[in-house]
Formats: sequence, structure tokens, C-alpha cells
Amino acid sequence: MDFGGGDEIRFERLGRAGVVTLTRPQALNALTHAMVKALGKALDAWERDDGVDVVVVKAEGRAFCAGGDILHVYEAGRAGQPPVDFFADEYRLNARIKRFKKPYVALINGIVMGGG
Repeated sequence: MDFGGGDEIRFERLGRAGVVTLTRPQALNALTHAMVKALGKALDAWERDDGVDVVVVKAEGRAFCAGGDILHVYEAGRAGQPPVDFFADEYRLNARIKRFKKPYVALINGIVMGGG
């Protein structure tokens, strides 16, 4: 399944579960803007999909998630993309997760920081 996010985040269906895997272990799975937008698209699709009963989020490596990738936000800002875009989308995603109509299970194992 491809909702975007490149090789930083993976989406798959296992039975009746939509499974999200954060795949940036070298950066403690810190979220980039592309990851935030891709997860939002996946949640939109899976909430409407009667074949998905639960969403499970997990991560590769020694960290679950270090929150937003501040270095990535800084570099995007230097390239002309306003940092507010990342934070606006990330906070919208947080609200989306809170309102999600199906169980949303985070398999937290390892380091968790910031909004992770």
C-alpha cells in the first residue's frame, strides 16, 4: 500500500489490521513532513474501509518515535518551506488520531520523545 512517505514509513494490511511501520531507525523514527502527510492519508482510507478494524503502529530499531524531526523542519525552512506547515499538519494529525473511529494501537517499545 502506498500512501506516500517514501522509505520512511511503510503501510500494509495484515488480516483486518492496517499496520504502519516507522522505518527511520537511524533518526529514532522522528517524523518528517512526508511521514505525517502519508499517515493522514492512510487513516482517511482505513477509516472508510470496512475490511480494516484496527490500526497498529510500530517502529523499527531501538526507538518507537522521537516526535517531529526538528532537523528536517530546520532544513526545510532554510529551503524556503515555512516550518509552520509541518507543525500545522502534525497537530492536525494528532487531532485526527484522537477522533479516529477505530481502535488505534501504538506498539511502543524503546525510546519515545516529544510528540512520539
